Amino acid sequence: MRLDLLPRLVIFIALLLQVGCSGLLPRTKAITESPWPKYVDAKDAFDSVAVGKTTIEDLKQLGFDVASSPNIRVMNYLDIAELIQGIPFNELDPGLQACLRARSECRAYVFEPKRTYSKRVGNFWLDILNFKRKTHETGWRFRALIVLVNHHVSYKLSSGEPKIDQLQDQVNPLGPFQAPADLIVGALPL
Repeated sequence: MRLDLLPRLVIFIALLLQVGCSGLLPRTKAITESPWPKYVDAKDAFDSVAVGKTTIEDLKQLGFDVASSPNIRVMNYLDIAELIQGIPFNELDPGLQACLRARSECRAYVFEPKRTYSKRVGNFWLDILNFKRKTHETGWRFRALIVLVNHHVSYKLSSGEPKIDQLQDQVNPLGPFQAPADLIVGALPL
């Protein structure tokens, strides 16, 4: 070993010990852009939408901008009909009935803002060698369906996960040899 590399190696090992091995595990953050930093903010904005009164301009003020919000799904009346095909027409909410009658004057939008964070936790060596991986996911997800007929809200529905706190624990007794096909595929040049 060259003597001039020895100080660098000592510094690298010292830094590695200072950081701790678990600090070297991967982390991910998934944010779907939205004006709401928290689930409760998205839910409050949705609760402010009034069926029969709220217009497209009002939706924009509340954060549900159908023209420029990223990651929204735009649906027409046929998409709505496909979603509710198992429900008899006379049992549908009046707003959905109005949508199906209005045909081309009906549009629906699905907004799905979210903020999730994933962090691998646990033993660095067991994780890196694929023996045991623990992933902790936190955050929130919100989903809002807003149906408009002639530029006014005719129906709304929301769902979501206000507080995500999941721990996934994956154990591979054979470690790096658990999925040899993955090793072979990963080694192939693309």
